[in-house]
Amino acid sequence: MKVAVIGCGGMGQWHALSYMKMSGVELVGVCDNVLSFAEEVAKKTGTNAFESFEEMVAAVDFDVVSVAVPSYLHKELVCQAAKAGKHVICEKPIALALEDAKEMIRCCEENDVRLFVGHVVRFFPEYSQMKKQIDAGEIGKVGVVNARRVGSHPGNARPWFKDADKSGGVIVDLMIHDIDFMRWTLGEVKSVYGMNKCDADMDYALVTLVFESGAVANLEAFWGYPGSFRYAAEFAGSQGLVRTDSMDAQSLQIRKVASEENQGKVVEIPQSPNFNDPYYIELEHFLNSIRYGTEPIVTAHDAVKALEIANAALTSIRTGKSVLL
Repeated sequence: MKVAVIGCGGMGQWHALSYMKMSGVELVGVCDNVLSFAEEVAKKTGTNAFESFEEMVAAVDFDVVSVAVPSYLHKELVCQAAKAGKHVICEKPIALALEDAKEMIRCCEENDVRLFVGHVVRFFPEYSQMKKQIDAGEIGKVGVVNARRVGSHPGNARPWFKDADKSGGVIVDLMIHDIDFMRWTLGEVKSVYGMNKCDADMDYALVTLVFESGAVANLEAFWGYPGSFRYAAEFAGSQGLVRTDSMDAQSLQIRKVASEENQGKVVEIPQSPNFNDPYYIELEHFLNSIRYGTEPIVTAHDAVKALEIANAALTSIRTGKSVLL
């Protein structure tokens, strides 16, 4: 299977490196409107560098393309790839506006290509295991969930993250991971209430989701955290609880000083001797869904629902009221 990557920042670089390691997969090209970024990734992965999608699609043949550009550009490039007959793996969030997300799905359907969205937390081994325990009834009926996802501010390396019109802010870009996982695990959301503190140095949000099942989830996300990236989640049920914490779960923690060449361009991946890279697992799963015509663990319609909930949180913050879905 021949694949290509659009966007050679942090996520695009990680996609390219993952594809390079896969058997039965050939990375035929990477592109970025900053050609030096594409050339750097091409050098690391032994592939071709291009400055635009048009140039790449004219020069090399491929079946699938990863779209890893800034969020506000997703719709334009996903539709462009679909019209070129390429299956698409798009990083989350699917888009910033619901209408754009729905148009992306329509465009892919009309051009008979598959659209996958990278809600990678579903592929984190510890989160997958938590869901299995909950689905099996090991902790009874879930009543309350607390989840936290925090890290340094990506806007310090990429200024577009600090523009809410381009990134959606910490809720749409970061908290959406937990929003998607909670909906996958607990079912449909009934109401959303959000609070936010945002300035030049930090973007902090606390969002409460009430589910149709009666469960309540308190989700916390923070850009500007004065420490390394970390995440945690705890599900309390009628017969027990299940929890994970990225710091506690590692038998050995490894923290490296970011090299100057990679500063701000490579996504931070938790590292541990027993840690399986969830991005590799996710991308391989999506490619196998194309190979065998199977449904993926996370669909484009799931991504739309996660965006709907995230946007409801933003509406709640603006109005000071709970939003009913």
